[in-house]
Amino acid sequence: MCEAADCFSLPPVPDMCLSLCQHQGPAVEKDAFSLDSTNAEIRSTGGEAKPTQRSYSIPPAAKYGALVGSMTNQISAIHLTRQGQPASTSDFFPSLSSPSPTRESLLEETPPPPGPEHAAQAGVEEEELADELACSDDDSSSITGTSSGGCITLPSCLPVITGRRSLLPMTVTIEEPMSLEPGDSQEEQPALVPSLFPRIPPTLYFSTANEKVELLPAEQRRLLKWKMSTVTPNIVKQTIGRSHFRVTKKSHDWLGCWGHHMKSPGFKALGEHQKLNHFPGTFQIGRKDRLWRNLSKMQVRFGKQEFSFFPQTFVLPQDIKLLRKAWEEGGAKQKWIIKPPASARGIGIQVIHKWSQMPRKRPLLVQKYLDKPYLISGNKFDLRLYVYVTSYNPLRVYMFSDGLVRFASCKYSSSMKTLSNKFMHLTNYSVNKKNSEYQTNSDYKACQGHKWALKALWQYLGSKGVNTTLIWEKIKDIVIKTIIASEPYVNSLMKLHVRTPYSCHELFGFDILLDENLKPWILEVNISPSLHSNTGLDVSIKGQMIKDLLNLAGFRIPSREDVVTPCSSASSSTSSLCAGNGERPKVDLSADEKVKRAFYLKQGEANRDLMHTVLDVLTPEEIRVLAESEDELNRRGEFERVFPSPSSSRYLRFFECPRYLNILLDEWEQKYWNNRAKCISLLRPLCQQGVHLGTSDPAHMWCKYSSSSRFEHNRQDVVSPSRARVVVSHQLWSQRNSSIDEDHQQCLDHQQCLGPASPTACCPSSRPNSDDLIS
Repeated sequence: MCEAADCFSLPPVPDMCLSLCQHQGPAVEKDAFSLDSTNAEIRSTGGEAKPTQRSYSIPPAAKYGALVGSMTNQISAIHLTRQGQPASTSDFFPSLSSPSPTRESLLEETPPPPGPEHAAQAGVEEEELADELACSDDDSSSITGTSSGGCITLPSCLPVITGRRSLLPMTVTIEEPMSLEPGDSQEEQPALVPSLFPRIPPTLYFSTANEKVELLPAEQRRLLKWKMSTVTPNIVKQTIGRSHFRVTKKSHDWLGCWGHHMKSPGFKALGEHQKLNHFPGTFQIGRKDRLWRNLSKMQVRFGKQEFSFFPQTFVLPQDIKLLRKAWEEGGAKQKWIIKPPASARGIGIQVIHKWSQMPRKRPLLVQKYLDKPYLISGNKFDLRLYVYVTSYNPLRVYMFSDGLVRFASCKYSSSMKTLSNKFMHLTNYSVNKKNSEYQTNSDYKACQGHKWALKALWQYLGSKGVNTTLIWEKIKDIVIKTIIASEPYVNSLMKLHVRTPYSCHELFGFDILLDENLKPWILEVNISPSLHSNTGLDVSIKGQMIKDLLNLAGFRIPSREDVVTPCSSASSSTSSLCAGNGERPKVDLSADEKVKRAFYLKQGEANRDLMHTVLDVLTPEEIRVLAESEDELNRRGEFERVFPSPSSSRYLRFFECPRYLNILLDEWEQKYWNNRAKCISLLRPLCQQGVHLGTSDPAHMWCKYSSSSRFEHNRQDVVSPSRARVVVSHQLWSQRNSSIDEDHQQCLDHQQCLGPASPTACCPSSRPNSDDLIS
């Protein structure tokens, strides 16, 4: 441990106790269910039944922070734009306009009070829990603890671990992300967020602690079920609890789950109404060795000018000879950092400068140590940034506007004698919290202690004359390129194992270091970033981030038919996620849409002018994707969409396989990024007509729409003497794509398109199969 004089000298920050369930015992038994604000009892007064709040004793610390659930079922509209009227939620859920809940429905929704045994187990930090999603196939239980400092009681969820069962039942201590001051009032929010467009279902609303969410009618409320994992963060439990989700123990009726990653075949069990917080294959950037392999491949393909944001890296034992050569060429003063490829929280990391210090245990990741970091008050720090991907095809990437700045707890020195001091060279909170000199910080606005908010850092650097906007743009560049490095693996596995793209979304934790020149370097990517919150700073950032993330995710209320089918078999290791055997077939693209996609993918980067015509005729699937993207962007909260963006065209060349929907969204963004009202007004009437649901209107069929009409207004820009008309022969196409039906034969026989004259233009043997192109 370092001497006190060498450590970050700042005024001590008093600890903030954010959990009311610190002492497990009789008090917990008494109060574990006392804050469930959604419970109500019917009291008969003068022959008139009136719903009233149950009177429970609330601990003093929670007196002003308790949340009171609304008993109204009148869903007020959220007007997300002044132009036009969005779809009414009653169009999708007629019972929203039904009479007030009956006495029977209210009592049916009221969970029984938990017995003493439900509060017997002590709270456990979620980072240390094993992840299993298997639970007994039984009824659901409510998520209590939506009030300040409440507890989540999981009376019957059975996390099954191979060969044994973990303790059950379990009460998990949670922390309140935001407490209300005396006199503060909660703003009531509707339970559903209407789409910007007609005939598109609404999504569920998630709130922070200073808001309360209206109750849906019992019929819809019964469908709000969440699959609880042993690693579901408390901050997530709170947020879904405020939206009146209940814990389910069944395998098929849950809508959402937040847990650890699982093997790719396990994703086959996800139902079309279910969302899991991972994509298959993201370990390609989540494991340190895979991350560096994939970034190194990108560097070889595109050069160091584009991919110079990661240090020289070797993976042992494969690269042992290359490492030895680089070591000998580097000289005696070089420093290397050693990391296990699949560890976390700083476990197994060390900085060395002698070959004899190299551990014999393999595998290992060995990197050139970045020994000239940017220092604040003499201390090294890194950034934890939150990156959220809602879809990989099309790719949509968001970055949260805030994050964490994590300081090493001892002043930095480049001396070889200090390399063994982890409190100096490592910035992991899990490491530095063990230092007696570590200083906490509960004020997200303050530049104090060993953890700051990212916004506080920007303010600090800005006061020093630093261009923080430029740093942020460089970080966004790193994030986009890193996500693209994982894209071919994820999309391949999605196609194999996932029924619908709706079922997957993922939060990544990017760790970034700034060197002495303020150049950002990527350190690692976490596919399960810690959301543990033990200070006011943590909960203020992570609470808002999770609320915005779940709203971005776009959870929809499914039809009862989607969730009633039980698992046909529980024999497989993935049965805990089984969504039933009633599998819907995927909606296939029409032959018209396949031909359009194949045509534009064939053009490539060399024919950018022609790419601009991709928006001239919008097919039903394209309208659906564009409307989904606009809705999603409108729900972004404090997230910023970094891909697609007005400047994202330059990244299309980094994709191993071009994706048509990426091209579509890129052109859409370039055309409408500065006038969202215009693009929304363009899509609204199309959705009102139901074009996104399928149509036979020739105006939305690319092949039947006349070539002259499609390209006339672009003819001066597109046509050049070097270009010729290419006749797309149905006979040749059908040999490569037997799925094109007879209804489109005539349009394929006679369709004429503008394209580059080349030997391959009409040669089917040199063309790839259209099914390979349309993804």
